[in-house]
Amino acid sequence: MADDSTNEFQTGQTALIVRIPEAEPSVRRWRERFDPSAPAGVPAHITVLFPYLDESRIDASVHSALTDVLGSHPAFDLRFETCGRLPEVLYLVPEPDTQLRQLTEAIADCWPEAPPYGGRFAEIVPHLTIAQGQEDAVLEEIETDLTGRPPFNSHVSSVELMVHDGTKWQERASFALGGGSQPKRAGPGR
Repeated sequence: MADDSTNEFQTGQTALIVRIPEAEPSVRRWRERFDPSAPAGVPAHITVLFPYLDESRIDASVHSALTDVLGSHPAFDLRFETCGRLPEVLYLVPEPDTQLRQLTEAIADCWPEAPPYGGRFAEIVPHLTIAQGQEDAVLEEIETDLTGRPPFNSHVSSVELMVHDGTKWQERASFALGGGSQPKRAGPGR
């Protein structure tokens, strides 16, 4: 989720993510060292939209719209078997990725002022970042470790709204897929 040009997060920045807790045993130690979002409080995840709206713009009407948009998409399952690469980035590939792309497109369609990754990339590539900004030798070491581990599945039933408070990323709300129920709000420090 880091802005590749500065590798820093801004107070009030927000993101919509899908948590992938099943990935933590395999990727935690690598992410803590090589993914700036991990020590900043972001769990293993796939980004749905970053950056999203500034926190100051997120009010009851935005929560309601997110509830409606995300609730109109069904929950789904993902499988993680392989690694992929972007320039200086190693990631786990979610399969299939169609529903993830659809979530990103639906949110971006509702808020065109918040294009995925600030509009820097033409293609949406859903991925679970493990390491970024590293040389190929480091990425190869990590990939070798991960390809020796068994594949895993994850059930995706919600999208989380994360907000950077100036120090850490905090979950502020969770929006159910395939439901349309009211978002649950996370308490401080969560």
